[in-house]
Amino acid sequence: MTEEIVPQPITIETRRPRPLLGYSGDELRQIMAARGHNSFRGTQLAKWLYAKGATSFDQMTDIPRPLRNELAADAYIIGRSTVAVAQHSRDGTAKLLLELQDGQRVETVGLPYEGWLSCCVSSQVGCPVRCGFCATGRSGYTRNLTPGEIVDQVLTVHQVMQQRRGGEQRVDHVVFMGMGEPLLNYDNVLKAVHLLNKEVGIGMRNITISTVGYVPAIKKLAEEKLQVTLAISLHATNDTLRHRLIPTMTQWSVQDIVDAAREYANATSRRVTFEYCLLRDQNDSIVHAQELARLLRGVMAHVNLIPYNAVDGLGFLPPLADHVKAFRSILEQAGFEVTQRAQRGADIDAACGQLRRRQDQSTLTKT
Repeated sequence: MTEEIVPQPITIETRRPRPLLGYSGDELRQIMAARGHNSFRGTQLAKWLYAKGATSFDQMTDIPRPLRNELAADAYIIGRSTVAVAQHSRDGTAKLLLELQDGQRVETVGLPYEGWLSCCVSSQVGCPVRCGFCATGRSGYTRNLTPGEIVDQVLTVHQVMQQRRGGEQRVDHVVFMGMGEPLLNYDNVLKAVHLLNKEVGIGMRNITISTVGYVPAIKKLAEEKLQVTLAISLHATNDTLRHRLIPTMTQWSVQDIVDAAREYANATSRRVTFEYCLLRDQNDSIVHAQELARLLRGVMAHVNLIPYNAVDGLGFLPPLADHVKAFRSILEQAGFEVTQRAQRGADIDAACGQLRRRQDQSTLTKT
């Protein structure tokens, strides 16, 4: 009796794509040398990736085609996102929903000003902090972004804005104020900062890292002694109010956060920005302003007041104009420099995270 031979399924091994975007120039030179090529090829790759914003190997015309083919055959890719949705405001603001290599989506915003161009980047897909008044937290948290995915947002905003506005103006300011809590993605954010500085050419003093107040990472960042601006989203002047507004970040008191900010300012000689989102009848009274002035006394600080942009379903309202004026006046009388964030892109989306959330809801509705 002949034994029946059962054919086995053929397994085809596929390599996981390896994005080049996210490697520094030094790392690219090491990769080229390890592959038996002149390390100068790594310098060329870095220039195409970061200075020229290449989106394909075909654009790298001064790199030999056999080398480009070799990289592609070995599963290397550029690592750029695609623009899934683009919204353009009457004031010039561009809000982009970017689709990453794994299909996840994040938002980034281009903000043109007179003489300079700023990019607001996301650091995570979603956000684990879930502030009670924020649209982003309602969409949940999926994962951290890689350094390359963060830098890609800046390169994409530059290209979109250049196509729309013309000229050679590049992104020269970056704020980590998009989706996610940057300091919960510390290592990737820090590498992205160095890439933006060294490879893209954005000055450290033109980079701002915003945090809701993750104290251990604030102290760690102070030890780096970088010249980036630290922005702390405080939003409350006492622990009871802050825990209600930000219920997932209760390990550290308001005083702990301010003390960490003072350490950062002392270590870097950089003024700390305190972001304060004004919510009607929640944290916008004269008493709150007086408490904030006392709390920040002795800290090298600047206060940025942010009148709330209403988000459907969250139960918070924008402050009244006279409350904003009175709040600001008290802080200025106490000797603080105060700015009020100008509302940009109001005609396209009111809050960070809304564009992604609306697209997700649209997809669910269609299915």
